[in-house]
Amino acid sequence: MVMAAAIEGQTAGTLTWPNAIRVAGVDIFHDLTAAEATWRSLETSQHSYTPYQRFDFLANWQRQVGEREGLRPFIVVAHDSERRPLLLLPLAIEQRLGANCASFMGGKHATFNMALCEKDFAVNATEADVTALIGSIAERSRADALVLCQQPLRWQELPNPLALLPHQPSVNDCPLLVIEPGAAPATLISNSFRRRLKGKERKLQPLPGYRYHVAADSADVCRLLDWFFRVKPQRMAEQKLPNVFAEPGIEQFIRTACLAPRGDGKGYAIDIHALECDEEVIAIFAGVSDGHRFSMMFNTYTMSANAKFSPGLILMRDIIDRHAGQDYRAFDLGIGSDEYKRLFCKDDEAIVDSFIPLSLRGKPAASALSAINRAKRAVKHNPALLEIAQNLRSMFR
Repeated sequence: MVMAAAIEGQTAGTLTWPNAIRVAGVDIFHDLTAAEATWRSLETSQHSYTPYQRFDFLANWQRQVGEREGLRPFIVVAHDSERRPLLLLPLAIEQRLGANCASFMGGKHATFNMALCEKDFAVNATEADVTALIGSIAERSRADALVLCQQPLRWQELPNPLALLPHQPSVNDCPLLVIEPGAAPATLISNSFRRRLKGKERKLQPLPGYRYHVAADSADVCRLLDWFFRVKPQRMAEQKLPNVFAEPGIEQFIRTACLAPRGDGKGYAIDIHALECDEEVIAIFAGVSDGHRFSMMFNTYTMSANAKFSPGLILMRDIIDRHAGQDYRAFDLGIGSDEYKRLFCKDDEAIVDSFIPLSLRGKPAASALSAINRAKRAVKHNPALLEIAQNLRSMFR
């Protein structure tokens, strides 16, 4: 009864599509608990998804952040004619420009957004499948538009089926380090840069208990997060930036996700890497990983004199070396063009946005949101306009 009540519309009335189209219809859930079993069943090696779409990551975000912002779960499960799940879209509904817009859960805390989907479907999906999916969502819901931002075109060499939708470049690209199998260290980080980092690290190595490690238990996680939430506001104030981690629910979300065990038993939903000594934490980087790629979420470094030895860069080198040794194939430091990212990530990964109207009311909203993002991208990629925007932001702040 709980599951039936959580599905929008009656599943018995699911639309049927021609046999050539694999998507036979959709179920739409407005309750995380009702969708959990199906969601977790798609988190296997037979499915394609990014670590940002794990249930434990997004459920914690929705409960701690999304609910506070008035977002309502809108979880779409597409199935074939035998009702086998093909794809799950972890979305949430919010009012934007007078329309009910469904966007990916996770907000700005998810670098990449994708559906969780069966690998065979990812490889063989057609425009007809995607058209059937969109038509079924429009028929069975009161959503006016899909606002699907920051989607990779591919993930782990598999195409993203939703990239078959009309799309445009996202506001930002994502700097990326590609790790070839058996790559020599100099191909990842140049010998000259490594020597510079080793010279800086020699100033830190005499510190008692100096070490690099990954938080392995709850006590370690909590200790490092306590330090992070003390130091990060000081760093942001120093840079005259607003403390985004003080926004309602953000700290609770991060703490909960950093303590949520992954379903495969390999760490937590968010892993914390740290450089420290007996006297203090020197730097931390936290991110998500899946055996193929490490993706950074947040970081900071000490306010002490040890900051002058570039502990953040040393820690990034350690993280890259660790994951390359575990046969990872990619590393990223999140979207944006910050200079320090270019020290490690020489390539760019294109990510795209789709604005899909589902109703007459959704058409102007989708068109306006698309135009806004195009304008933001134009500013970001024009140095003169970007400088003006940054000056205005500082002035208003």
